[in-house]
Amino acid sequence: MADENKLVPKENGPGVVEVVSMGAQRIPSFDLSPREPHLYDYLLILRKHQWLILSFLLAVVTIVAIATFRMEPVYTTTARIEIDRENTNILPFQGADSYDFMMDQDNYIETQSRILTSETLALQTIRNSGLIPHSEMQGGPSASEAITSGSLANHRRPPELGAFLGSLNVKRVPQSRLLDVSFESTDPQLAAQILNAHIQNFMEQNFRSRYDTTAKATLWLADQLSELKVKVQNSEDARLTYERQHQIWELDDKQNITTQRLNDLNKEGTNAQSERMRKEALYEFAKAGNIDVVPQLRENNVMQDLTRRRSEVYTQYLDALNQYGPNFPKVQRQQAQLKEIEGMMDTEKRNILEALGNDYNAARQREGLLNEALNEQKIEVNQMAQSMVEFNILKRDAEGYKTMYDGLLTKLKEANIAAGLKSSNIRVIDPAMIPATPSRPAKTRNIALSFLVGLVGGIGLALLREYLDNTVKTPDDIESLARLPSLAVVPAFTSENGNTRRGRLLGSASSNGHEKRIELVAQHLPKSQMSEAFRALRTALLLSQADHPPQVILVTSALPREGKTTAAANLAVTLAQLGDRTLLIDADLRKPGVGRLLNMTDGKYAGLSSYLAGVSSLDLVTVPHPSIPNLVAIPTGPLPPNPADLLSSHKLADALRQLRGQYKFIVIDSPPIMAATDAVILSVQTDGVLLVVRSGETPKEAFTRARDLLVSVK
Repeated sequence: MADENKLVPKENGPGVVEVVSMGAQRIPSFDLSPREPHLYDYLLILRKHQWLILSFLLAVVTIVAIATFRMEPVYTTTARIEIDRENTNILPFQGADSYDFMMDQDNYIETQSRILTSETLALQTIRNSGLIPHSEMQGGPSASEAITSGSLANHRRPPELGAFLGSLNVKRVPQSRLLDVSFESTDPQLAAQILNAHIQNFMEQNFRSRYDTTAKATLWLADQLSELKVKVQNSEDARLTYERQHQIWELDDKQNITTQRLNDLNKEGTNAQSERMRKEALYEFAKAGNIDVVPQLRENNVMQDLTRRRSEVYTQYLDALNQYGPNFPKVQRQQAQLKEIEGMMDTEKRNILEALGNDYNAARQREGLLNEALNEQKIEVNQMAQSMVEFNILKRDAEGYKTMYDGLLTKLKEANIAAGLKSSNIRVIDPAMIPATPSRPAKTRNIALSFLVGLVGGIGLALLREYLDNTVKTPDDIESLARLPSLAVVPAFTSENGNTRRGRLLGSASSNGHEKRIELVAQHLPKSQMSEAFRALRTALLLSQADHPPQVILVTSALPREGKTTAAANLAVTLAQLGDRTLLIDADLRKPGVGRLLNMTDGKYAGLSSYLAGVSSLDLVTVPHPSIPNLVAIPTGPLPPNPADLLSSHKLADALRQLRGQYKFIVIDSPPIMAATDAVILSVQTDGVLLVVRSGETPKEAFTRARDLLVSVK
């Protein structure tokens, strides 16, 4: 077998055939990297599934339009209210309330918004507004027990509440204390009536809540005032008693005198201590033998006089001693006088030292007396201060109780005024009005959205269907699976009006009495796109090996009804149109089709099975086509019970060797590869194989399996 020149076909769309060359040596397989998806590819997918997209779009738009126009119109009315921060500070503590006002304003407004949508308030609105008989609020044949009793405690949740709250909506206006309250109903007048009644009930409930709070606070304040009144009286009595016992009214002047005296004693004690220390230092200095430098000694008049006299006598004594000598009476008399003066000076020093000691002792005694007086004064001051501390404690208690009493008395009066004043921190800015136009259904918006959803959904379904489609669709699929370039793409067969037709007769008959079949487009429609595609396939085959184009070509497919017989017949016709003798062999011994295409009845002619069985010669089974020059066919002949055995015989190889010398091209039509092994058996006797693939119908697994079976045969 000439393995090096096998041919394999491929598909590109429903009814489109693509052919790929498979050569083991001369046309080696090559690796084609997958092409990146392009926008045009997605547009082709959308065009391919355009009817699915349009059908889904039309279905969605139709359903939404019918539902929208059948929907009962719903009217929405809106009221705007302002919620101010209420002053809940009954007690006289202003600082905490100011802080809470800054921190909890948003929480307070959110709480009021929740109260507006509470079930208890909705129940009151339903009862007070007489909405029970209305169809929108009627949950059953009769009102529920909770509606009748007016309380939700120990009752099942009435269905009327679900209908009411489902129609109610509260939304806060950003950066403000305003709330937009909306209500929906099929009756515009009823919607405005219900919403205004609901807001009025909300304001009354808020007032009742404040009134109850004020009443409770009033009772509590009255009780606290009674207790505080007793405490104020007791504290005043205790303060007055203590004041009488300790004569507090005289303490102010006395405390000033005592304090001044304490300061004076403290100052005198400090001075006495300094004086004592000075005299002690002087006394100790003189006592240590340094009396001559003591100021008292130098400032003493007697000592000054004695010192002067001694100096004069001593001068006279020195003069007499120098003049008369030591034994002269005058000298001795003056010497005795010096001794007397010195004795008097020593006596005077002792007197001065004694005087210094007396001054020191007196200063020390005075310091001790001042310290004793200072300590006594301190004790007296401490006693007076302790008395004032106790008095101030009693005084502060009495003043504190009195301040609290005055504050609670003021708040009690304010609470009594607030209880009698019917005011509210909730104000209606815009009441609910009767709406003129319905808010739902928004017909234009619904239809526009349905169109968008239908379009997107249809495109999604198309892409999903394309993703789930596991068939061969494009030349890129074939090239990625077969790893070979495609030879040709044949478009689907269409009639003159554009409808796809397969296996049908042309309306007119040929002049020679034979019917024209649309499958043989290369002969009957030579100017059509299909004919041009088969001529392109012929050119690709002839140029696949320029020096020696394939002579024996096997045409097969992976599965039945993929157009292999049509491809084989038209290929043979285009080869014959070149002027070369061409032989078309119908080797499909199971379901032949060449004879039908060429208008040669199977029972009329002997065929390939007759030759392989040995009952006919090769010349007898070879039939020229009556209207196509250079085209000769070998039909199937009688269908044998064992086609594979006949095709495996040596007579087929002998016949092909003989026919190679008689014909320029030999085209063999064989059964599908996946249906029988006939095509694989025939492939070893041919120069190449054309594998026909029908786009959109041939599974990728079947094509890959067929390609592997052909490649495995070397």
